[in-house]
Amino acid sequence: MLFSLEQISSRLESPSVKDRKLALAALREVPPEDAVPLIKKVLHDENQQVRSMAVFSLGLKPTDECLPILVEVLQTEADYGVRADAAGALGYLEDVRAFEPLVRAFYEDTQWLVRFSAAVALGNLKDPRARDVLVKALDSPEVVLHQAAIAALGEIRAIDAVDEILRFAQAEDWLVRQRLAEALGNLPTEKSLSALKYLAKDSNPSVVEAACLAQQRLESLA
Repeated sequence: MLFSLEQISSRLESPSVKDRKLALAALREVPPEDAVPLIKKVLHDENQQVRSMAVFSLGLKPTDECLPILVEVLQTEADYGVRADAAGALGYLEDVRAFEPLVRAFYEDTQWLVRFSAAVALGNLKDPRARDVLVKALDSPEVVLHQAAIAALGEIRAIDAVDEILRFAQAEDWLVRQRLAEALGNLPTEKSLSALKYLAKDSNPSVVEAACLAQQRLESLA
């Protein structure tokens, strides 16, 4: 640790945005129980980047306080970037109590970035209840939501959603096809294997690599 807790605390009160950001970065090596009280000092900072860093840090420093704080930020913060960071941080906590706030954010928030982060976080929770929300995300007009939802359906091992995601095997966006290949590696069905053999001949090398790795994974599970 480059700074003492007293030095970090002092820098968090500095009028310099740079000092406050450096102080938050210095908390990486600090245990959660010492870090969280310091992070709380800048959760309502006037600078959006500082608030974002603070919120994100709470996901990496889990204590009993973090979940309710992050839920409140997700529901009340005016800046959508900070709300998106709160959703992401809730996923890092891997606490199933975050499920309902994340679902609410997905359905109610008007910003695609928040909905994207909520979908990713639902995957990180690995809660099978997220299946219907994630399948609904597949109908979104935003391609990034397709990426997030497909990946998350793989994370929660939603085998009954294989048919839903296979319609993206010919998606224009190669990242969607890559996420599909990766997800299918967690969904052992005959249709998954067939689709992976198809994706292994994709025009994009990243998709091909993901499909081959996923195919090996499924075959090792058989």
